Amino acid sequence: MLISLNVSPRPVGHIQAMTKEHGHSPDEIAQRLSDGAKTNHLKDMVYGGIDGTVTTFAIVAGVEGAGLSHGVIVALGIANILADGFSMAASNYSGTKAELDDRRRIIRIEESHIENHRSGELEELRQILELRGLTGDVLKKATEEISQSKDKWISLMLTDEYGMTRDEPAPMRAALATFVAFLAAGSIPLLPFVLGLPDAFTVSTVATLATFFLIGAAKSRWSISKWWWSGGETLLIGALAALIAYGVGSLFHPG
Repeated sequence: MLISLNVSPRPVGHIQAMTKEHGHSPDEIAQRLSDGAKTNHLKDMVYGGIDGTVTTFAIVAGVEGAGLSHGVIVALGIANILADGFSMAASNYSGTKAELDDRRRIIRIEESHIENHRSGELEELRQILELRGLTGDVLKKATEEISQSKDKWISLMLTDEYGMTRDEPAPMRAALATFVAFLAAGSIPLLPFVLGLPDAFTVSTVATLATFFLIGAAKSRWSISKWWWSGGETLLIGALAALIAYGVGSLFHPG
């Protein structure tokens, strides 16, 4: 009995939309590789943007739920954006700097091992390359060639033995990405009150939910998820946080 499975592949246009197209001529490949990898701060920006929106709206919803004035909302909101934004950026800087320090510590350890236990390190290198699929004379030759460059040797150990990224993390850029995203997204729930718009809380709520959706939709640019799915997922998470904040604030409403 012959069973036919008709599996439709993803359209080429869809795949191209998810990936940055580049040339594949020898010169284009050489130029691209010589430029090196570019650090991606997507995680830092998404983290900062979502947290900025959630925490600022938590202030807005909590104070509104407690029945306090819009002046209090503006004051607390601005304080939150500046203080919490800086706190997040500082935390991200410290965490990323710890990763960088650990990386440099391990590099020193590997340099010492190569100098004092070269045969053992060569065996580690050989086994790493073997796990990558090299065998026989190719494996032997590759081990010899890579071991001629200490930097390349250690770089391979960092990725395959310690699970680190190929390139050093950038603490300051990570912190700035988080801070800017926090300020940009975190100011949105506050703007209707700063501008004195009528029914400011309703406008703030709609703007906040829209911001959650837009962050998620933008995130799909680096994902295989559909933009509407990624946007809806982020919207759901943000809406739940906003609902909790408003509910807690309502507990302290006078009367």
